[in-house]
Amino acid sequence: MDTVKIRGLKIDARHGVRESEKVNAQPFIFDIDIGCDFYGGFEKDDLGGTVNYSAVCERVAQITLERSFNLIETLAYTCAYAILDGFAAHCVTLTVWKPKAPVKREFESVGVTVTVKRTVAYLSLGSSMGDKKKYLDDGLELLSRTAGIKVKKVSSYLETEPYGGVAKNGFLNCAAEIETYLTPQRLLKEIHRVENACGRVRKERWGDRTLDIDIIFFGGEIIRESDLIIPHPEYRKRDFVLIPLKEIAPGFVCPDCGVAVKYL
Repeated sequence: MDTVKIRGLKIDARHGVRESEKVNAQPFIFDIDIGCDFYGGFEKDDLGGTVNYSAVCERVAQITLERSFNLIETLAYTCAYAILDGFAAHCVTLTVWKPKAPVKREFESVGVTVTVKRTVAYLSLGSSMGDKKKYLDDGLELLSRTAGIKVKKVSSYLETEPYGGVAKNGFLNCAAEIETYLTPQRLLKEIHRVENACGRVRKERWGDRTLDIDIIFFGGEIIRESDLIIPHPEYRKRDFVLIPLKEIAPGFVCPDCGVAVKYL
């Protein structure tokens, strides 16, 4: 991966917790590393084949000058997300320095660094209540309108029998490939928001529901947390997950078992 580097971008702005910081401008210094592929720019010697660092500087300046944040952490994430949204970047590492911060001790500067990257993830969607196709369509539409998520591929819809011994109705299922710069936990939070917007009520595990969305894979990551396990622990037992996945991602290799989806 190639990297476009911006160092020492200085913008006088008003960010901070104190009221005086919201009134009196002070300098904020940005160091930005943008992971991208600028081989096309090299081949054609054309700005269109790389990330325009001048345009990046202007976008960061626009955010920094037009908005006011209490925390430079928020400023850093907002700028990093804007770069991924507006430019052909794979990842962004962005540092914000605040050399005039109201610190009583002698210091050179304080700052924060955030790293945000695009990741391909695979989701399984299912519905067993009401207009099942509409719930799947609406769920995919809401995901596609969520900041930080792009729906890239959707499988055919598959009618399946209920799973888990609790649900009574048949299901309509599909799989989706998304590109996201959200963390797995933030993605899960957005998925719950979409499910709720589609009328999901969590009464009993594996019961009938308007919309259910599971994260099956998140890039090559293996996650074992109390509320999130990736790869999904049940996916290899479920044809309603594997059949749609084989349609859109046959060559994806499970990071847990090391086997391509098409062979599972």
